[in-house]
Amino acid sequence: MHVLVTNDDGPPSAESSPYVLPFVRILEQAGHTVSVILPDSQRSWIGKAHIVGQDVQATHYWPPKETPESHSPSASAPDDGSQPWILVNSTPASCAQLGLSQFFFQERGEIDLVISGPNYGRNTTAVFALSSGTLGAALEATVCGRRAIALSFAFFDRRNLPDVVAESCSQGVRVCEWLAKNAEWEDGRLFTVNVPLQKGCMEKKVVWTKMLQNEWKKGACFQELPAAVNVDDASTAEAKLRRQESKGESGSVTPAESSQWQNRHFKWAPRFTDVYESVQRAGPGSDGWAVKEGETSITAIKANFMHTQPYEGEVKL
Repeated sequence: MHVLVTNDDGPPSAESSPYVLPFVRILEQAGHTVSVILPDSQRSWIGKAHIVGQDVQATHYWPPKETPESHSPSASAPDDGSQPWILVNSTPASCAQLGLSQFFFQERGEIDLVISGPNYGRNTTAVFALSSGTLGAALEATVCGRRAIALSFAFFDRRNLPDVVAESCSQGVRVCEWLAKNAEWEDGRLFTVNVPLQKGCMEKKVVWTKMLQNEWKKGACFQELPAAVNVDDASTAEAKLRRQESKGESGSVTPAESSQWQNRHFKWAPRFTDVYESVQRAGPGSDGWAVKEGETSITAIKANFMHTQPYEGEVKL
Protein backbone atom coordinates (compact mmCIF):
# COMPACT_ATOMS: atom_id res chain seq x y z
CA MET A 1 0.00 0.00 0.00
CA HIS A 2 0.93 3.63 -0.43
CA VAL A 3 0.35 5.06 3.04
CA LEU A 4 0.26 8.75 3.90
CA VAL A 5 1.30 9.44 7.49
CA THR A 6 0.55 12.68 9.29
CA ASN A 7 0.12 13.66 12.95
CA ASP A 8 -0.53 16.56 15.33
CA ASP A 9 2.68 16.21 17.38
CA GLY A 10 5.06 17.46 14.71
CA PRO A 11 8.49 16.17 13.64
CA PRO A 12 10.35 13.51 15.63
CA SER A 13 11.49 14.49 19.11
CA ALA A 14 11.71 12.54 22.35
CA GLU A 15 9.86 15.28 24.21
CA SER A 16 7.01 16.06 21.81
CA SER A 17 6.75 13.41 19.07
CA PRO A 18 8.47 10.16 20.03
CA TYR A 19 6.44 7.65 17.97
CA VAL A 20 6.24 8.83 14.37
CA LEU A 21 9.78 7.85 13.33
CA PRO A 22 9.74 4.26 14.66
CA PHE A 23 6.20 3.80 13.32
CA VAL A 24 7.20 4.90 9.82
CA ARG A 25 10.23 2.60 9.91
CA ILE A 26 8.07 -0.42 10.85
CA LEU A 27 5.54 0.46 8.14
CA GLU A 28 8.39 0.54 5.62
CA GLN A 29 9.77 -2.76 6.91
CA ALA A 30 6.31 -4.27 6.32
CA GLY A 31 6.71 -3.45 2.62
CA HIS A 32 4.55 -0.34 2.35
CA THR A 33 5.42 2.84 0.47
CA VAL A 34 5.23 5.54 3.15
CA SER A 35 4.91 9.27 2.50
CA VAL A 36 5.03 11.64 5.46
CA ILE A 37 3.66 15.17 5.91
CA LEU A 38 3.59 16.73 9.37
CA PRO A 39 3.00 20.07 11.07
CA ASP A 40 6.35 21.73 11.65
CA SER A 41 5.53 22.22 15.35
CA GLN A 42 3.21 20.95 18.06
CA ARG A 43 -0.46 21.20 16.99
CA SER A 44 -2.32 19.13 19.57
CA TRP A 45 -5.91 19.90 20.68
CA ILE A 46 -6.64 21.75 17.46
CA GLY A 47 -9.24 19.40 15.97
CA LYS A 48 -10.02 19.69 12.24
CA ALA A 49 -9.07 23.35 11.97
CA HIS A 50 -7.69 25.32 9.03
CA ILE A 51 -6.18 28.74 9.65
CA VAL A 52 -7.86 31.34 7.45
CA GLY A 53 -5.53 33.84 5.84
CA GLN A 54 -2.38 31.94 6.74
CA ASP A 55 0.55 31.85 4.31
CA VAL A 56 1.05 28.07 4.33
CA GLN A 57 4.62 27.03 3.63
CA ALA A 58 5.94 23.52 3.08
CA THR A 59 9.59 22.54 3.49
CA HIS A 60 11.51 19.35 2.85
CA TYR A 61 12.77 17.37 5.83
CA TRP A 62 15.00 14.33 5.99
CA PRO A 63 14.40 12.50 9.28
CA PRO A 64 17.30 11.46 11.53
CA LYS A 65 18.25 7.83 12.08
CA GLU A 66 16.96 8.00 15.66
CA THR A 67 14.43 10.21 17.41
CA PRO A 68 16.23 13.33 18.67
CA GLU A 69 15.78 14.71 22.16
CA SER A 70 14.27 17.92 20.87
CA HIS A 71 13.23 19.50 17.60
CA SER A 72 14.06 22.80 15.94
CA PRO A 73 13.01 24.00 12.50
CA SER A 74 16.58 23.50 11.23
CA ALA A 75 16.89 19.95 12.57
CA SER A 76 16.56 18.15 9.23
CA ALA A 77 19.22 15.58 8.52
CA PRO A 78 21.25 16.10 5.32
CA ASP A 79 19.71 15.16 1.98
CA ASP A 80 20.61 11.48 1.60
CA GLY A 81 18.88 10.95 -1.72
CA SER A 82 15.77 9.40 -0.16
CA GLN A 83 12.19 10.70 -0.43
CA PRO A 84 12.00 13.62 2.02
CA TRP A 85 9.21 14.18 4.48
CA ILE A 86 7.23 17.42 4.23
CA LEU A 87 6.83 19.86 7.13
CA VAL A 88 4.01 22.41 6.96
CA ASN A 89 3.48 25.49 9.14
CA SER A 90 -0.19 24.69 9.56
CA THR A 91 -2.65 22.25 11.09
CA PRO A 92 -2.98 18.45 10.89
CA ALA A 93 -6.08 18.79 8.69
CA SER A 94 -4.19 21.06 6.31
CA CYS A 95 -1.35 18.52 6.22
CA ALA A 96 -3.81 15.80 5.22
CA GLN A 97 -5.25 17.90 2.38
CA LEU A 98 -1.85 18.97 1.08
CA GLY A 99 -0.46 15.44 1.31
CA LEU A 100 -3.35 14.10 -0.73
CA SER A 101 -3.49 16.85 -3.35
CA GLN A 102 -0.07 18.46 -3.76
CA PHE A 103 2.68 15.97 -2.90
CA PHE A 104 3.81 12.36 -3.37
CA PHE A 105 1.23 10.92 -5.78
CA GLN A 106 2.98 12.29 -8.89
CA GLU A 107 6.11 10.26 -8.18
CA ARG A 108 4.74 7.46 -6.00
CA GLY A 109 1.19 6.80 -7.18
CA GLU A 110 -2.21 7.31 -5.56
CA ILE A 111 -2.46 7.07 -1.79
CA ASP A 112 -4.33 4.00 -0.55
CA LEU A 113 -4.62 4.83 3.17
CA VAL A 114 -4.08 7.82 5.46
CA ILE A 115 -2.84 7.13 8.98
CA SER A 116 -2.88 10.06 11.37
CA GLY A 117 -0.56 9.39 14.30
CA PRO A 118 0.61 7.64 16.32
CA ASN A 119 -0.54 10.31 18.75
CA TYR A 120 1.46 10.89 21.92
CA GLY A 121 -1.39 9.92 24.25
CA ARG A 122 -4.81 8.33 24.05
CA ASN A 123 -7.74 9.69 22.09
CA THR A 124 -10.47 7.82 23.94
CA THR A 125 -13.89 9.23 24.93
CA ALA A 126 -15.70 12.19 23.42
CA VAL A 127 -13.96 15.00 25.31
CA PHE A 128 -10.55 13.94 23.99
CA ALA A 129 -11.68 12.92 20.50
CA LEU A 130 -13.63 16.10 19.75
CA SER A 131 -10.52 18.26 20.27
CA SER A 132 -7.96 15.88 18.78
CA GLY A 133 -5.76 17.06 15.94
CA THR A 134 -5.01 13.39 15.25
CA LEU A 135 -8.69 12.69 14.62
CA GLY A 136 -8.93 16.02 12.80
CA ALA A 137 -6.45 14.95 10.12
CA ALA A 138 -8.20 11.59 9.69
CA LEU A 139 -11.60 13.31 9.42
CA GLU A 140 -10.19 15.69 6.82
CA ALA A 141 -8.83 12.80 4.75
CA THR A 142 -12.23 11.11 4.95
CA VAL A 143 -14.13 14.15 3.68
CA CYS A 144 -11.56 14.26 0.86
CA GLY A 145 -12.79 10.81 -0.14
CA ARG A 146 -9.92 8.73 1.26
CA ARG A 147 -9.71 5.86 3.71
CA ALA A 148 -8.31 7.08 7.02
CA ILE A 149 -7.35 5.82 10.47
CA ALA A 150 -6.57 7.89 13.56
CA LEU A 151 -3.97 5.99 15.58
CA SER A 152 -3.14 6.88 19.20
CA PHE A 153 -0.79 5.35 21.77
CA ALA A 154 -2.11 5.38 25.34
CA PHE A 155 0.91 5.74 27.60
CA PHE A 156 0.84 4.94 31.31
CA ASP A 157 4.20 6.51 32.10
CA ARG A 158 6.55 8.71 30.08
CA ARG A 159 9.54 6.39 29.81
CA ASN A 160 8.92 5.44 26.16
CA LEU A 161 11.25 2.45 26.33
CA PRO A 162 12.39 1.56 22.79
CA ASP A 163 11.28 -2.09 22.94
CA VAL A 164 7.83 -1.10 24.24
CA VAL A 165 7.44 1.62 21.60
CA ALA A 166 8.50 -0.85 18.90
CA GLU A 167 5.89 -3.39 20.03
CA SER A 168 3.11 -0.79 20.06
CA CYS A 169 4.20 0.38 16.60
CA SER A 170 4.04 -3.21 15.34
CA GLN A 171 0.59 -3.59 16.88
CA GLY A 172 -0.54 -0.35 15.25
CA VAL A 173 0.72 -1.48 11.85
CA ARG A 174 -0.96 -4.87 12.27
CA VAL A 175 -4.34 -3.32 13.15
CA CYS A 176 -4.16 -0.74 10.33
CA GLU A 177 -3.31 -3.46 7.81
CA TRP A 178 -6.26 -5.56 9.01
CA LEU A 179 -8.65 -2.62 8.73
CA ALA A 180 -7.37 -1.74 5.25
CA LYS A 181 -8.08 -5.30 4.10
CA ASN A 182 -11.26 -6.15 6.02
CA ALA A 183 -13.15 -3.04 7.15
CA GLU A 184 -16.16 -1.47 5.46
CA TRP A 185 -15.33 2.11 4.48
CA GLU A 186 -18.42 3.44 2.72
CA ASP A 187 -20.55 6.44 3.74
CA GLY A 188 -17.82 8.55 5.32
CA ARG A 189 -16.65 5.92 7.79
CA LEU A 190 -13.24 6.03 9.44
CA PHE A 191 -11.65 4.34 12.41
CA THR A 192 -9.99 5.56 15.58
CA VAL A 193 -7.56 3.06 17.08
CA ASN A 194 -6.02 3.25 20.56
CA VAL A 195 -3.03 1.01 21.31
CA PRO A 196 -1.75 0.74 24.89
CA LEU A 197 1.93 1.61 25.18
CA GLN A 198 2.64 -1.47 27.27
CA LYS A 199 4.86 -4.51 27.04
CA GLY A 200 2.82 -7.46 25.78
CA CYS A 201 0.19 -5.32 24.00
CA MET A 202 0.34 -7.64 20.98
CA GLU A 203 -0.76 -10.55 23.17
CA LYS A 204 -3.83 -8.78 24.52
CA LYS A 205 -7.24 -8.55 22.86
CA VAL A 206 -8.13 -6.23 20.01
CA VAL A 207 -11.77 -5.22 20.50
CA TRP A 208 -14.49 -3.20 18.80
CA THR A 209 -15.62 -0.43 21.12
CA LYS A 210 -18.00 2.49 21.34
CA MET A 211 -16.75 5.98 22.03
CA LEU A 212 -17.79 6.96 25.53
CA GLN A 213 -19.96 10.08 25.64
CA ASN A 214 -18.61 12.05 28.59
CA GLU A 215 -18.14 15.67 29.61
CA TRP A 216 -15.97 17.99 31.63
CA LYS A 217 -17.53 17.90 35.08
CA LYS A 218 -17.22 21.62 35.73
CA GLY A 219 -18.07 22.65 32.19
CA ALA A 220 -14.69 24.23 31.43
CA CYS A 221 -10.99 23.47 31.67
CA PHE A 222 -9.31 26.85 31.69
CA GLN A 223 -6.96 27.75 34.48
CA GLU A 224 -6.79 31.41 35.47
CA LEU A 225 -3.31 32.84 35.98
CA PRO A 226 -1.95 35.98 37.57
CA ALA A 227 -1.66 38.71 34.95
CA ALA A 228 2.16 38.79 35.09
CA VAL A 229 2.70 35.08 34.45
CA ASN A 230 4.13 34.07 31.08
CA VAL A 231 2.41 31.23 29.19
CA ASP A 232 4.57 28.37 27.89
CA ASP A 233 5.01 27.78 24.17
CA ALA A 234 2.86 25.02 22.66
CA SER A 235 5.46 22.24 22.91
CA THR A 236 6.36 22.99 26.53
CA ALA A 237 2.72 23.31 27.54
CA GLU A 238 1.85 20.01 25.84
CA ALA A 239 4.77 18.27 27.59
CA LYS A 240 3.46 19.46 30.96
CA LEU A 241 -0.03 18.19 30.07
CA ARG A 242 1.41 14.76 29.24
CA ARG A 243 3.13 14.60 32.61
CA GLN A 244 -0.23 15.31 34.24
CA GLU A 245 -1.96 12.77 31.98
CA SER A 246 0.45 9.98 32.89
CA LYS A 247 -0.35 10.56 36.57
CA GLY A 248 -4.08 11.15 36.06
CA GLU A 249 -3.74 14.64 37.47
CA SER A 250 -5.39 17.97 36.79
CA GLY A 251 -3.74 21.36 36.70
CA SER A 252 -3.84 23.46 39.83
CA VAL A 253 -5.73 26.72 39.73
CA THR A 254 -4.09 29.95 40.79
CA PRO A 255 -6.64 32.61 41.72
CA ALA A 256 -6.25 35.98 40.06
CA GLU A 257 -6.19 39.21 41.97
CA SER A 258 -9.67 40.59 42.48
CA SER A 259 -10.67 43.62 40.47
CA GLN A 260 -13.96 44.14 38.69
CA TRP A 261 -12.48 45.32 35.39
CA GLN A 262 -9.03 43.77 35.50
CA ASN A 263 -7.73 42.09 32.37
CA ARG A 264 -7.75 38.34 32.92
CA HIS A 265 -5.26 35.66 31.91
CA PHE A 266 -6.02 31.95 31.23
CA LYS A 267 -4.46 28.80 29.85
CA TRP A 268 -5.92 25.48 28.68
CA ALA A 269 -5.64 22.94 31.51
CA PRO A 270 -7.78 19.82 30.89
CA ARG A 271 -8.74 17.76 33.94
CA PHE A 272 -7.66 14.24 33.06
CA THR A 273 -9.29 12.93 36.22
CA ASP A 274 -12.70 13.77 34.68
CA VAL A 275 -11.97 11.37 31.82
CA TYR A 276 -10.61 8.53 33.93
CA GLU A 277 -13.47 8.76 36.41
CA SER A 278 -16.08 8.76 33.61
CA VAL A 279 -14.52 5.62 32.13
CA GLN A 280 -14.62 3.89 35.49
CA ARG A 281 -18.27 4.86 36.08
CA ALA A 282 -19.40 3.69 32.65
CA GLY A 283 -17.83 0.24 32.90
CA PRO A 284 -16.95 -2.16 30.05
CA GLY A 285 -17.69 -1.53 26.39
CA SER A 286 -16.10 1.86 25.75
CA ASP A 287 -12.82 2.78 24.12
CA GLY A 288 -11.56 4.16 27.42
CA TRP A 289 -12.33 0.93 29.29
CA ALA A 290 -10.56 -1.26 26.72
CA VAL A 291 -7.38 0.81 26.93
CA LYS A 292 -7.56 0.79 30.73
CA GLU A 293 -7.58 -3.02 30.51
CA GLY A 294 -4.51 -3.03 28.26
CA GLU A 295 -6.50 -3.93 25.14
CA THR A 296 -6.33 -2.30 21.71
CA SER A 297 -9.61 -0.55 20.87
CA ILE A 298 -11.07 0.07 17.42
CA THR A 299 -13.98 2.49 17.16
CA ALA A 300 -15.82 3.09 13.88
CA ILE A 301 -17.06 6.66 13.49
CA LYS A 302 -18.43 8.84 10.69
CA ALA A 303 -17.04 12.11 9.42
CA ASN A 304 -20.13 14.17 10.12
CA PHE A 305 -22.27 15.66 12.84
CA MET A 306 -25.05 13.13 12.41
CA HIS A 307 -28.58 14.24 13.22
CA THR A 308 -30.42 12.46 16.03
CA GLN A 309 -33.94 11.12 16.27
CA PRO A 310 -36.85 11.76 16.71
CA TYR A 311 -36.84 15.30 15.34
CA GLU A 312 -38.60 15.76 11.97
CA GLY A 313 -41.29 17.84 10.31
CA GLU A 314 -42.23 21.47 10.70
CA VAL A 315 -41.51 23.43 13.85
CA LYS A 316 -44.46 25.73 14.68
CA LEU A 317 -43.44 28.54 16.98
